[in-house]
Amino acid sequence: MIQSMNQDPIVFALANPNLEITYEHAMEWGVRVIATGRSDYPNQVNNMLAFLGIFKGALAVQATDINDEMKMAAVKAVSELVTAEQIERGMVIPNVFETDVTNDVAQAAIDSKVAQKIPSLI
Repeated sequence: MIQSMNQDPIVFALANPNLEITYEHAMEWGVRVIATGRSDYPNQVNNMLAFLGIFKGALAVQATDINDEMKMAAVKAVSELVTAEQIERGMVIPNVFETDVTNDVAQAAIDSKVAQKIPSLI
């Protein structure tokens, strides 16, 4: 299947704990970027990248809803954590422990008028 893909294929092998393709085979067979759900390989796809910050941001402003604007703010904040240099090296997902989207989500709640409280440090 890898050989049938275009040049520089990207694979999201997200089954856990056993991936659909091993990281080692993917790299050996010419995959440019592989993302997995496992923490022992680069590009770990984990809902923790956004969920913690979404909930912290919602709680910080006592949001009455977690809406699409807040979720999109989290996605944008996560995407901006990856540098062009990291992308060049095949790293497309930031480290889960270096991700904080709380302020972006709180601001989106304020902007979309679901915040009941506006903290002074947003």
